[in-house]
Amino acid sequence: MDTPLSTIAVVGLGTMGTGIAEVLALAGREVIGIDISEAAARQAVTSLEASTARAVGRGRITEQERADALARFRTYDTLQAAAEAELVIEVVPETYEIKQQVFRELDAVVSATAILATGTNALSVTRLAAESQHPERVLGLHFFNPAPAMKLVEVVSSVLTAPPAVEAVTRLARELGKEPVAVGDRPGFVADGLLFGYLNQAAAMYEANYASREDIDAAMKLGCGLPMGPLALLDLIGIDTARTVLEAMYSASHDRLHAPAPVLGQLSEAGLTGRKAGRGFYTYDAPGGQDVVPDALTPSPGAAAGTGREIASVGVAGSGTMASGIAEVFAKAGYTVVLAGRGQEKADLAKSRIAKSLERSVTKGRLTADARDETLARITAAGSLDAFAEVDLAVEAVAEDLEVKQQLFAALDKVCRPGAVLATTTSSLPVIAIARATARPEDVIGMHFFNPAPAMKLVEVVRTVLTADDVHATVRAVCTKIRKHPVNCGDRAGFIVNALLFPYLNNAIKMVEEHYASLDDIDAAMKLGGGYPMGPFELLDVVGLDVSLAIEKVLHREFRDPGLAPAPLLEHLVAAGCLGRKTGRGFREYARR
Repeated sequence: MDTPLSTIAVVGLGTMGTGIAEVLALAGREVIGIDISEAAARQAVTSLEASTARAVGRGRITEQERADALARFRTYDTLQAAAEAELVIEVVPETYEIKQQVFRELDAVVSATAILATGTNALSVTRLAAESQHPERVLGLHFFNPAPAMKLVEVVSSVLTAPPAVEAVTRLARELGKEPVAVGDRPGFVADGLLFGYLNQAAAMYEANYASREDIDAAMKLGCGLPMGPLALLDLIGIDTARTVLEAMYSASHDRLHAPAPVLGQLSEAGLTGRKAGRGFYTYDAPGGQDVVPDALTPSPGAAAGTGREIASVGVAGSGTMASGIAEVFAKAGYTVVLAGRGQEKADLAKSRIAKSLERSVTKGRLTADARDETLARITAAGSLDAFAEVDLAVEAVAEDLEVKQQLFAALDKVCRPGAVLATTTSSLPVIAIARATARPEDVIGMHFFNPAPAMKLVEVVRTVLTADDVHATVRAVCTKIRKHPVNCGDRAGFIVNALLFPYLNNAIKMVEEHYASLDDIDAAMKLGGGYPMGPFELLDVVGLDVSLAIEKVLHREFRDPGLAPAPLLEHLVAAGCLGRKTGRGFREYARR
């Protein structure tokens, strides 16, 4: 097992197998591609030729390097071709029967020192190793799709795997320019173990008709900075594949969050498995295509949202960062803004914060000096809510405390003119409970901005069972005017983003509690394997562990699902005052400023 792994066989030449073969060939390895389908083998060669040609065109490799890589890739239709391989990586269909058959046959073909790796992302490596006469040389080597682009490789050890085998493939992964993460044998490993629970919850949210597929995907891309929305990602992965992964995860965890949403089974049984079939949650231009085409569920661009109310002036209640940011957004869009704090001094301080923000934009060339002055002139700082008497839209951005917000809305009810729209920016509290503090709950709606408000494009528009249609239409129109992307949500805990984001974060904490993986490995896995802008523990420390715990509690209380109960480690850290960056210590320690 101390061999340099210079000759490597890849069994299964689908999209993943072909991608792995390309990575290996470009890194100077002799690659034996094996597939029982001659058509699949020919397609693999064609794909490799096209991919390397694009790489030459982009200046990433030379024409000679391309020619050398293509010469190193040979295809066969029998496992006998793997006889000379020092490492065999199987990426055949995700079933025990097929993979076990491959391992049994390889035992009779490869040398005693060869390493056998499974590319599974859901099945038990230990169970697969048990089919081999030499289980000590079997491990998992989980690449991510597309293999040439994705940096993460999960190296999966079973209880039977010999350490030298792990060391050899870990070294290989680094030589391939990948970032190997060592994990134990459990369904989903790290990245998929966290990712698929989140995808499953998104599918269930869609199935419940809580939000449209477009709004769910837009919310997670714009609210969390993800490269793809969850439903589009399910179509890319393959809905049948996702269901298989979730079944394996549920059989191990018995966590309801991993029980496949019924819609995944319905689509799979109907053959609507995503991009490869040409239809899944979305419809595509062709089987295997990537361009979404309109279907019966596609919203019409010209569909009228209804007639709204005229909005010319906006009141923003609060003097913190979020209130200042929201006031800046409205003023930039041309609205007259009244910014009311608890006292004139706090209001003036909030306006000065806006002035500094606008000045930074001027310095960076994003705003002209004239636009800065005009924006600031539209904002009036006020020391009380009495200044809201004539505003058309009142937006509260005060502390995330139900009693505080109810008191404020009771005051707005008395101050604001009849017909004014009253909006709360709550991220977790029931909007209806806030609305009922007024005598006009039909005028109340949720308008959840994301921090920092000037930069983040998403606004979750939350209507209650009492919100008037024209109020909903008004707020959607206002969102468009202030250049935000509105998504429709019902009035339930977490809305779209937090309801999907925080269970994922909670599950990451549980992985650490169980000593399955380290903070660094989990963060690396989600950034490199999932394309997340931040790892879960980086994000938790930025959001604040106390804030995160409060949201987890709200979700658990609303949905009563044991899987949503806050991880004990999170509760312990909050109790100890370790709240993240703001206190200098959370999951990690930070230098005090």
